[in-house]
Amino acid sequence: MRAESLKFLKQIVDTPSPSGYEERAAEVYRAYTRPLADEVRTDVHGNVAAILNPKAKMKVMLAGHMDEIGFIVHHVGDDGMLYFSAIGGHDSVIPVGQRVWVHGKKKVAGVIGRKAIHLLEEDEKKKKPELKDLWIDIGAATKAEADEVVSLGDVATFQYEFQTLLGDRATARGFDNKMGSFIVAEALRLLKADGGLDPGVGVYAVATVQEEIGLRGARTAAYGIAPQTGLAVDVNHAVDYPGVSKTRYGQLDVGKGPSVMRGANANPIVFKMILDAAKEDEIPYQVDVAPGGTGTDANAMQLNMGGMATGLLGVALRYMHTPCEVLSLTDVEDCAKLMAAYCRRVRPDTDFTPRIS
Repeated sequence: MRAESLKFLKQIVDTPSPSGYEERAAEVYRAYTRPLADEVRTDVHGNVAAILNPKAKMKVMLAGHMDEIGFIVHHVGDDGMLYFSAIGGHDSVIPVGQRVWVHGKKKVAGVIGRKAIHLLEEDEKKKKPELKDLWIDIGAATKAEADEVVSLGDVATFQYEFQTLLGDRATARGFDNKMGSFIVAEALRLLKADGGLDPGVGVYAVATVQEEIGLRGARTAAYGIAPQTGLAVDVNHAVDYPGVSKTRYGQLDVGKGPSVMRGANANPIVFKMILDAAKEDEIPYQVDVAPGGTGTDANAMQLNMGGMATGLLGVALRYMHTPCEVLSLTDVEDCAKLMAAYCRRVRPDTDFTPRIS
């Protein structure tokens, strides 16, 4: 991966941005895309769009959400402990014993506490812990001491950052889905650097907000842009590790290329154009199948106004919604290439109406 691109990927995945608190990641995204775009806009919801050919009538929306799961402080105890709620979907087994950063008046280190195993009753040992039974310990001895650095509504994230593994694999806390924000920015960079985009086609590379709590940013961004077609990109479940059934979930492997979703959430013309682009440009890909709507920005985009011709790209990810998500950096690069390749094949008069021909 290009050194400047890798630096941007590291920076955006490491930047804390729980849903509703994406401002820091938005700054990173704007700084990277400003030299690449003809125009950069931030809407009232917080979505950031980097645009090529903003006056074109045919518009393509590329969406990768920049929010991540996290925690939000809802109570400070008299003993200085912070009690929290989940932002996004958490497996309650994961937080126990983890170190976190609390993003308060300053960044404060903390640990997520629970009764030690020696003190658990027998029936407690048999049950999965619940988030309501956990707390964040920042070392404060009193509520007054905690209040000096933390306020209600402050958020917390795990103390995990980007790290490379063997080969082209990497792990991070925020691949879901700041990796997607990286991909739409890289697709824009490739279109700017290598050309091939029809001057009558505008591309809006959008880092969306609040996907983890209901696809909220993609819904408002799509309405504001009013594109005829769009691609969302998100992580999807790799099934190349023990205990996951390929007969139940289908097969998606880390390192075998980006996924292209086929199903009701994908316009069939868009799906065919993506596959044609992959074959013509010799980009490896895998087909992902979804029978109905998807829990991604593509779902909100498809249902925008009178309807949008959408496609959904993905990168196979292991251990989703944990602080140690794992993916292939080559898959990430190839996904950006495929997204750019699709944009190059859109014309001002492209007809996305589903048809048999």
